Amino acid sequence: MQFWEFVFLLSCFLVFYNYAGYALVAYVITLVTKNRIVAENTKELPTVSFIVAAYNEEDFIEKKIINSLSLDYPGSLIEFIFITDGSTDKTNDIIGHFPLVKLLYQAERGGKSAALNRAVNTAQNDILIFSDANTTLNKDVILNIVKHYQDEKTGGVAGEKKVVTSSDKADEVGTGEGLYWKYESFLKRIDSKFYSVVGAAGELFSIRRSLYEPVPHNLILDDFIISLKVAQKGYRIIYEPDACAAELPSFSIRDEQKRKIRIAAGGFQAIGMLTGLLKFWKYPRLSFLYISHRLMRWTVSPLCLILAFVANFILFVQAGNSFYKITFILQLAFYLMAVAGTAGVLRRFKLLKLPYYFTFMNVSVIQGFFRHLKGSQSAIWEKAKRSSELVHTHQNK
Repeated sequence: MQFWEFVFLLSCFLVFYNYAGYALVAYVITLVTKNRIVAENTKELPTVSFIVAAYNEEDFIEKKIINSLSLDYPGSLIEFIFITDGSTDKTNDIIGHFPLVKLLYQAERGGKSAALNRAVNTAQNDILIFSDANTTLNKDVILNIVKHYQDEKTGGVAGEKKVVTSSDKADEVGTGEGLYWKYESFLKRIDSKFYSVVGAAGELFSIRRSLYEPVPHNLILDDFIISLKVAQKGYRIIYEPDACAAELPSFSIRDEQKRKIRIAAGGFQAIGMLTGLLKFWKYPRLSFLYISHRLMRWTVSPLCLILAFVANFILFVQAGNSFYKITFILQLAFYLMAVAGTAGVLRRFKLLKLPYYFTFMNVSVIQGFFRHLKGSQSAIWEKAKRSSELVHTHQNK
């Protein structure tokens, strides 16, 4: 086997392993070992602190509060904490109309991590549930989360993020984003049954109050680090598909690009903070999932996609094997579909959205890597511009 054949086949294998192969391995091991705990509802409900960090969310905050207060959980067992540091719009005034909600505010804007640290310091209850201000939750979301805490080894619970589209404009971005999150939810289900979710999404996740570890104020991916620090202490993060956070897609592909690049830059920051998870002899199952699902997604896979294309092109030019001619034509067709997706063709052919979003996501990772190297990514979050339409889909599920 010549050098470029080796590069091509290895690159293809690593990409396949990262996106599907490791999940197949985890699924088979789970079937063989039957390492599965089924949670059941209990009459002894824990106390809950429901925390929402918001910044200039006057367009959505009232709907978020109404949705939160309507959740099915005893009022005597739950406190609602909304922290709005730095907000300059009418967000605080709106929250002030709801006496059941505790408002935390300071004029200085220190970023979401700093806000979460302050909110947790104020929280009085056993279970912390974090939710983004621009999401709506299904009515029994808290009951579906807290049932998992019967198991003492459960340190946290990750909910499911669902992207809801209801307009043609939002659908341009939302279809690709929605497909991606359906795929991620599928992987989280496998990860959770195998051992633990590796990184919860900030739209909706929960941990035990006693396990919260204050995070640095310069942290970009607070949800990812908070949940993995819990897992690193020997506890599992369980995936609960019936705890749903519905969110509108980014307003435009430019807004989604900013968000993806920020997440990628935060991913590289997180890698430097989680070097302990590379000790697979200490965390065998957790390290396997972290390296296979997350670390490779941010490092190996984007590079392998480039190497696979270059190596395949060289093999195609050499014209020694028809197999490499076919694979190069398929690769070329895939990326041409992605390029077509950047033009107006995207609206007319939904099939183009999958290669487009996949390519867009990996390009964003590369851009995020260089932003991380330059140290130019601020930890102070920029309010994501979303469609102005209200999400009702899961509110009364």
